[in-house]
Amino acid sequence: MDQLKMGDGPVFFSRRGALAAATLNLPKALNALNLDMIKLLSAQLDQWADDDSVAAVWIDGSGDKAFCAGGDVVALYRESAAYGETPDYTYTTDFFAREYRLDYKIHTYKKPIVVWGGGFVMGGGIGIMAGASHRIVTETTRLAMPEVTIGLFPDVGGSWFLNRMPGRTGLFLGLTGAQFNGSDALFAGMADRMLPSVQREAALAALAELDFDADPDANHRLISDCLKPLELPLGERPVSALREHYDQIQQLTDFASLPDVCRSITGYEGEDKWLQKAAATLAGGSPLTPWIVWEQLKHGRHMSLADVFRMELALAVNLCASGHFKEGVRALLIDKDRQPQWQPATVEEITAEQVERCFHGPWQGANPLADL
Repeated sequence: MDQLKMGDGPVFFSRRGALAAATLNLPKALNALNLDMIKLLSAQLDQWADDDSVAAVWIDGSGDKAFCAGGDVVALYRESAAYGETPDYTYTTDFFAREYRLDYKIHTYKKPIVVWGGGFVMGGGIGIMAGASHRIVTETTRLAMPEVTIGLFPDVGGSWFLNRMPGRTGLFLGLTGAQFNGSDALFAGMADRMLPSVQREAALAALAELDFDADPDANHRLISDCLKPLELPLGERPVSALREHYDQIQQLTDFASLPDVCRSITGYEGEDKWLQKAAATLAGGSPLTPWIVWEQLKHGRHMSLADVFRMELALAVNLCASGHFKEGVRALLIDKDRQPQWQPATVEEITAEQVERCFHGPWQGANPLADL
């Protein structure tokens, strides 16, 4: 079927009959999500929601390396405060409010949204994928919420979806930023189907040929039935590290206080490479992030999705103002010395007051996401 070109630039929009498609189109940057992309995708989803000729939406990323490897942290770095500086909340509030509004829109979209999550899916990419009705991973998928390395926190709804993972796997992933694959995503409830990476075009073509209904619920079922025969056989899927390490994760995180959990994980002395890397990442990461993860999961356990995003907006802008984010990005991406000088330097030195302040938005008046 002919593809009708509707736009170009950092997000490419197209139509195949009743199937509308959006492709994140910055492959050299691993399709990292910037403010322009957020605005473009959000506006287009609004338009498609009101267009009766659109029955379903497909979202993917340009190239084979990544669906979306996170957000535009370099732009956020420029607008964030170093330790001791007076912060300006304008840009960070606008960026995160728009990003979370987009994520919420995807979570609550009436029409089916299919996300092809091949390659790297991290941070902001997980935010887009998590709310989709049909979340596809492949044998190449590599997911992570590695914010502990840059002094941020697992946002984009992390307080919602990490709480819904089996046992304390969500806590472990949030604390350690550990990478996980497509099989892990299925186990953790972060994906719905695994298809071979070579089947992307075939899946897209098959969906475009469906005889869609006027009823979105019927179309949800149609898409599920269409994708099911294309799934990668169980015997050909990668091993799930989360499933394999589930009991160990439960044991390592079975403590009543955050410092005890952190000491347990970072004190791992076994020979398992995946656990070794997780321990090392936590040990070298921001001492503030683990506290935020610990508290966001407690706060978010019984929150509505809208309240989760409102809470995370306060956390995001406050962490960008705290000095931790600026220092983390400097060490990892700007100077690339990988020697962050955290202030304070340890989890034990972070005070309850410092953590509590992060949960209170710095704005005068209502939360910018009050209308969700």
